[in-house]
Amino acid sequence: MKRANANPKRIAYQFIIMMGVVSLFGDITYEGARSVAGPFLYTLGASAAMVGLVAGLGEFLGYALRMLSGHWADRTGRYWIFAFIGYGLILAIPLLALAGIWQVAALFIIAERMGKAIRAPARDTILSYATKQVGRGWGFGIHEAMDQIGAVIGPLVLSAALFLRGEYRFGFAILGVPALMTLAMLTLAQRKVPAPEEMERSRPSPSPGGRGRLPQAFWLYTLFAFLSVAGFANFQLIAYHLAARSIVPETQIPLLYALAMGVDAIVALIIGKAYDRIGLVSLLALPLLTIPIAFLGFSGSYTLAVAGVAVWGAVMGIHETIMRAAIADLTPIARRGLAYGIFNTAYGAAWFAGGLVIGILYGHSIGLVIAFAIAMQLLALPLVPLLHRRSGNTGAR
Repeated sequence: MKRANANPKRIAYQFIIMMGVVSLFGDITYEGARSVAGPFLYTLGASAAMVGLVAGLGEFLGYALRMLSGHWADRTGRYWIFAFIGYGLILAIPLLALAGIWQVAALFIIAERMGKAIRAPARDTILSYATKQVGRGWGFGIHEAMDQIGAVIGPLVLSAALFLRGEYRFGFAILGVPALMTLAMLTLAQRKVPAPEEMERSRPSPSPGGRGRLPQAFWLYTLFAFLSVAGFANFQLIAYHLAARSIVPETQIPLLYALAMGVDAIVALIIGKAYDRIGLVSLLALPLLTIPIAFLGFSGSYTLAVAGVAVWGAVMGIHETIMRAAIADLTPIARRGLAYGIFNTAYGAAWFAGGLVIGILYGHSIGLVIAFAIAMQLLALPLVPLLHRRSGNTGAR
């Protein structure tokens, strides 16, 4: 790590960009596949119930296993190994081209989601070391922006493949290229900075605690995130509303998702800088922006719906940027993998529980959906100033 010590900020920027490219290629691969996974399973004979089960189980495992993988990454200190195993499972996506029955395809889809659970805590921990040099928010913002570029490109690649050949298998085979590029770039990043933890240890860290318990501020922060996310409607339900009520033509819904991902990328950079300047106070943007989504996204107006999707993308940009950045500032370096694992498990549980409640309420009344969203954000809001005091305005420069 002599190079990192000679110019740690420059090396950190290079490393963050390299890891951003890893996520960009990774997102092209799995977001491309996810955009057509449902219809592909249907062509293999899966029922609607089985498609829903596969999607739900995959997402649940993708979050629930992160606490375990984060814990073991901390215990072993082998963060790179966990990253390589997790990203290696992305190769399950191009293998979908060989699946002849829906059960095999389902295993490949679930395997990729499990790979995300294995790699995410280790990857975020590795990134947190580098972001110490350039600003937590800005560093994670750069990574998220590059990640979302891949999330936009992936579905477009699959759409082009279907247009050219009219079959899903051809598209999955093409995704083998970005899958291999993901692993190649990860290898380059590991060779560039084999011991990224030295980037943080080269500077004094304000992170509380040592190797013992996670600090109280972390648990308060996790509660805030759970409440805020639980009241945040997922895009699938918003899209269902827009299609079922004929507010937006179905052919335009993928374009709206691309719009949301584009807004996500832009907001990630803006909110990242804001976090580095004002610290955890920037979290106030989450509940304040989440409340309008219920009014806009579930409205009967095309214009308001588009605005709602754009705001939805902005909130996702905040989720993926300062939420990850704050974990690094609130936790000690020796327990960070576990912290990311616990936080992501709580985040996934909030997605699942909130989505279930909102879906049930939607069947009764849109007014109930709006009331639930407002209630969750009002419960989350008071936790921000409390967290700000308990943490000593962690993150602000």
